[in-house]
Amino acid sequence: MADSQDLKEGNVGETQTKYFTFGHPPYEIRLESGKRTGPVTIAYETYGKLNRDRSNAILIAHALSGDAHAAGYHKGDAKPGWWDSMIGPGKAFDTSKHFIVCTNVLGGCRGSTGPSSINPKTGSPFALGFPMITVKDMVSAQSRLIDHLGIRKLLTVVGGSMGGMQVLQWIASYPDRICSAIPISTTMKHSPQQIAFNEVGRRAIMADPDWNSGNYYGGKAPAKGLAIARMIGHITYMSDMSMTHKFGRRFVNGSGRLFNFDAEFEIENYLRYKGDNFVKRFDANSYLYLSKSIDYFDLSDKSEFARALEIARARFLVIAFESDWLYPAYQTKEIADRCREAGYDSEFHLIDSKYGHDAFLLETDEESYLIKKFLDRVSTEYGIPVKRSLEDSSFS
Repeated sequence: MADSQDLKEGNVGETQTKYFTFGHPPYEIRLESGKRTGPVTIAYETYGKLNRDRSNAILIAHALSGDAHAAGYHKGDAKPGWWDSMIGPGKAFDTSKHFIVCTNVLGGCRGSTGPSSINPKTGSPFALGFPMITVKDMVSAQSRLIDHLGIRKLLTVVGGSMGGMQVLQWIASYPDRICSAIPISTTMKHSPQQIAFNEVGRRAIMADPDWNSGNYYGGKAPAKGLAIARMIGHITYMSDMSMTHKFGRRFVNGSGRLFNFDAEFEIENYLRYKGDNFVKRFDANSYLYLSKSIDYFDLSDKSEFARALEIARARFLVIAFESDWLYPAYQTKEIADRCREAGYDSEFHLIDSKYGHDAFLLETDEESYLIKKFLDRVSTEYGIPVKRSLEDSSFS
C-alpha cells in the first residue's frame, strides 16, 4: 500500500503480484481450439480502491512482452511497472478515483499458466504440450478473475498492441460487461506483413539448437534465438525517425570502422543489448505461443463486430500514432470507423509522434489528456463519482 508521500507524488508505491487459480479438474477451462486445460493460474496486480457499488474498475491489458506489473515498485526494484507514468493519483488512470486491474495473460511466463508451467499430469513443464491459445482464451481467463473480484461490469478496458486486441475481444465476448473501451495502436486482424514479422521471430527461436523442440527446461535455454526474435521485434517497434534521432550512423564510442562483424554502429549495439536483456525475463516458448495467438486474431467480420456493438453500446476512445508502421494508423482508425458505421459514439485521435509503435508507452502526456477527459465523461454518464475519498472502499 502506498504511503502519503507516494500518493502526493502520484505514485502507487510498493506493489505485489497476486495469483488466482481456477479450472481444477474436472472443471478445466475449454479453449477456443476445443481442448481443455486446468488448473489455470492468472497473475494480477491491483491499484486503487474498488468503490462500494464496484462500478469504478478498469482493466489494463498488456502487449506481447508485458506482464501484470503495470505500476509502482516491487520490493527492491529500481524501475517501476511498464505503464507507471499512466497509473496513480492524478494520472490518466487515477487511483484516487478508479480501481485498476492488470493481468499477465494466459500463455505468458510472468506468473500466469503457460508453456513453462508445470503440467500436473506429468510433473514436468508443459513445453509444446501446452495447448495452443488465442486472444479469446486470454480474455476468457481475465473474465474469470473479474468475477472473482466481484466486478459485474468494467468502467473501461484499455490496452495497446496485443493489449488492444484484448480490448476488442472483450467487446466481442462480453459486450454487456463493459461501459467503454480504449484500444490503442492495434488492429482488428494481422496483415500478411505482420504475420511475416512474427514468423521470422518464431523461426529464429526454433532454429536455435538449444530450443530442442521446446524441451529446454532444466537445461540451456535458446537465448540466441530469442534474442534475435526480440531484435527483429524491436526494429518494428521503433521508426526510421526515432532511430535516426537516437542513433544516426554513429559508431560505438566514436570508434569508427573496425572492418569486422562486431557491433560497430550504436544501433547494432542497442539491438544486441535489448535482445540480451529480454532473454533474462522472458520464456522462448511463451514468445512462440503469444505471437501465434495474435496472428490468429481476427475480428474483421463486420456482422460479428456489429452484433457485439449492438449489445455493448459502449463508448470508444481509439488512439493511433503517426509514425507507427507496425500497426499503421489506418488499421486502428478502422476500429473507430466500424463503431461510427454502427451508430455508436467513437472518438479517434491520431497523435503526431516520432517514436513509432513504442509511442503508446512513451507519449503519455497526450494520451493522459485524452484519457482523463474520456473517463470523466464516461463516469458522469454512468453516475460514477468523478471525485471520491480513498477510504470509500470495500476492496483493495
